Amino acid sequence: MPNPTVVGVSGNFHRPSKTRSLVTNLVGRIANRYGLTSEVYDLIDVGDSLGSARHASELSPAATTILHRVVTADILVVGTPTYKGSYTGLFKHFIDLFEPLALQGKPILLTATGGNDGHALIVEHQLRPLFGFFMAHTLPTGIFAVDRDFLNHEIVAEHINARIAQAVEEARPFVGQSAGPAISAAE
Repeated sequence: MPNPTVVGVSGNFHRPSKTRSLVTNLVGRIANRYGLTSEVYDLIDVGDSLGSARHASELSPAATTILHRVVTADILVVGTPTYKGSYTGLFKHFIDLFEPLALQGKPILLTATGGNDGHALIVEHQLRPLFGFFMAHTLPTGIFAVDRDFLNHEIVAEHINARIAQAVEEARPFVGQSAGPAISAAE
């Protein structure tokens, strides 16, 4: 039986990005804490076929593989930069290619980044309803980080690190009874 996976998806289309950094941080901490295999993708990885695909069958083979890895992940971490108070259009388009029941019951950790605190409710007002449509199990702690929470695309804000540690702990019931001893938030 393959090792359980935690997969991250960043709704960004350039690198480096704060969103990818946040998603990668969470994926890494969950993988390290619970011994999971991890993968992180962003829209660059999905590629050019995303923009013209009206159905998943129209994606390139590489994009189809990513879509498959996302929907078959044991735990999913999603993140998006905030544009005009919502997620990116290409991020939504990627999600629109999922079958309606593809994420049913899947544990999903929601994250977003933005330029200022004015977008702080994107997780609750945009992402949670989106994944509610898919009947996913969104974890209680969503994480929203702003520009001042990063230095050179690395998280430096202690309150963000504390929320990440809380979210990692909330993933425990979804990784079985084999979870190891607690690791500090700094690790």
